[in-house]
Amino acid sequence: MSSKLTGSLDPSEVMVIRKVTPEITTLSTPFWRFGVLKVGGRGTIVRLKSGALAVFSPVALTPEVKQTVSEMGEVKYITAPDMEHHIFLGPWHAAYPQAKILGPAGLAEKRAKQNVESVPFTVTFSAQTKSQTRIDPDFDSEFSYEFVDGHANKELVFHHRPSRTLIEADLLFNLPAHEQFSRTGQSATAGVLTRLFAYLNNTRGSAVAQKRFIWWVVSKGDRNSFNESVSRIAKWDFDRIIPCHGDVVESGGKGVFEKVMEWHIQAAGKKA
Repeated sequence: MSSKLTGSLDPSEVMVIRKVTPEITTLSTPFWRFGVLKVGGRGTIVRLKSGALAVFSPVALTPEVKQTVSEMGEVKYITAPDMEHHIFLGPWHAAYPQAKILGPAGLAEKRAKQNVESVPFTVTFSAQTKSQTRIDPDFDSEFSYEFVDGHANKELVFHHRPSRTLIEADLLFNLPAHEQFSRTGQSATAGVLTRLFAYLNNTRGSAVAQKRFIWWVVSKGDRNSFNESVSRIAKWDFDRIIPCHGDVVESGGKGVFEKVMEWHIQAAGKKA
């Protein structure tokens, strides 16, 4: 059975379900952006101290994922972290209708135009009200979050404070996507376009290519707002980064973030 992410591949056969920490499990799948670029996809499940589960960027709801969820707890929150990572909201809402759905403003309208399943967004983030937006005491006791409205995809970024983990979608890539293609029998680096895109979106060395890509492409719509958001995120105390695209940064994530976002953090500092 194929999915919208894995194409003709059965997501049950290629998904990597991994316990990253005692409270965090990742669901890593292959994904070809535009059908060509091997960027991978990843959902993340966090078990709160209350036992409630928060799901970020949900991927295919396979029998194995359902079993993992049942062993972890009860799904209380499902988040579409930007305007692109939402295609599995319908199946997850159908399976866990009691869960609150979080997403950026405008996503409900986009889904309506695409004629996909209607889901009730409990909390939406907008540029105008994001500083006042809250989820609920259970969620807020463990998470800090920032709506990066200056990002082209309107990003929601979360910091799970107990595990010092940053969870994000398209704010930062860590290509190649080795883990996400590890069960496909295919190389995560094969293909000229994939190698080019990985060159532009990796965190190795000075990461200057990704720094340029984010500065000139990703944040060009509202760079001042982007700078302010990134500066706020840089103040969080995180060590691990779980991106949707590419490998997990298991440790030293704060330094990686500061390196990739250096120009934006500096620009926000000058403005302040």
